[in-house]
Amino acid sequence: MALEDLLDTDHQARVVWDFCLGLDLQPLYDAIRSRAGGPGRAAIDPRLCVALWLYATLEGVGSARALAWLCSHHHAFRWLAGGVTVNHHTLSDFRVDHVAVLDRLLTHSVAVLREQDLVDLNRVAHDGMRVRASAGAASFHRRPTLEECLREAEDQVARLKEELDDDPAAPSRRHAAARERAARERAERLQQALERLPELEAKKKADAKDKARASSTDPDATVMKMADGGYRPAYNIEYSTDTATLVIAAVAVTTSGSDAGQITPLGDQIHDRHGAYPGAALADGGFVTLQDIETAQAPPRGTRVYAPVPKPKDPKRDRHAPLPGDGEQVREWRTRMGTEPAKAVYRQRASTAECVNAQARNRGLLRLLVRGVQKVKAVALWFAIAHNVVCGLRLRAAAGLAV
Repeated sequence: MALEDLLDTDHQARVVWDFCLGLDLQPLYDAIRSRAGGPGRAAIDPRLCVALWLYATLEGVGSARALAWLCSHHHAFRWLAGGVTVNHHTLSDFRVDHVAVLDRLLTHSVAVLREQDLVDLNRVAHDGMRVRASAGAASFHRRPTLEECLREAEDQVARLKEELDDDPAAPSRRHAAARERAARERAERLQQALERLPELEAKKKADAKDKARASSTDPDATVMKMADGGYRPAYNIEYSTDTATLVIAAVAVTTSGSDAGQITPLGDQIHDRHGAYPGAALADGGFVTLQDIETAQAPPRGTRVYAPVPKPKDPKRDRHAPLPGDGEQVREWRTRMGTEPAKAVYRQRASTAECVNAQARNRGLLRLLVRGVQKVKAVALWFAIAHNVVCGLRLRAAAGLAV
């Protein structure tokens, strides 16, 4: 049978490819150094890689090796690949090497829907999701251990470099070069872990600063309290979702286990992407800081915050009554959250932000296979873009537009 006949006309792989055909990927094409008629192997088309990773994300495939295998054995992935040989190293590198391009693609995925009057971003819901990092608990060490490991790694790098310079045999030179590169990368990670220790020590009490630990394999990872109550190395992925359509409008990745203070940064990101601040922002109690609310609601942002008022220590005090030290915006927030209309608006948060998080979990965002904030952000952006592709299909079908 012809490969074209193996997929239905409305198959999701075709939807993904149609979306990719409308993307401006010129920065990715400009980065290709091999040219027709010149030296070097022909490069794989970046549009093909984008389509493969978007469809793989929707199908819950997060491994480059698994994706490469599917391109030879699964009809939908074979159709997307179009007979092109795909290497898992190429796929793995492509997934995390183009964060800036992915950032623009996320903006594009929302801008197209806004131009079609399908999304207005007037009301958004913020929520954080802690995702297990690719770092083991045993990789976290205190300063003395990290300094000792760094000295050993630097000695190993110097020794391997000498071996590489002295050995003229080509096969052993390649092997020594690989060992030297691995040792150098380990030394760099240890140096990054030591550089992050002051940040971790600042969060400890004065008599416990020497107990601060950083990971020697993923220095950016932080031990956080997870949804099941346990503590594990993780990253905090923040999504801002349009409450009316479930479209993801902003993405952030933090190394803090708390969401506090993220309302204003996420609102600013939406403004930077789409030229307008959201009219209202819904967030759970973990986001609440008085300064953040004061800044988010004050001009020029003017975003009305719907978040629960913390329960006071004095059970006799009305939590919604303004306090003497409150600013104008905080007083307005406290008073408003005591009204039934505000409570009704806030109830939309769980059915939007939590729904988006659950869909990301169902698509495989349970444990990260990459290390470092930038690579984790790339993965978070892939999930957001893929999610918006599906939302766009649903919204256009509901509006009677061509899909």
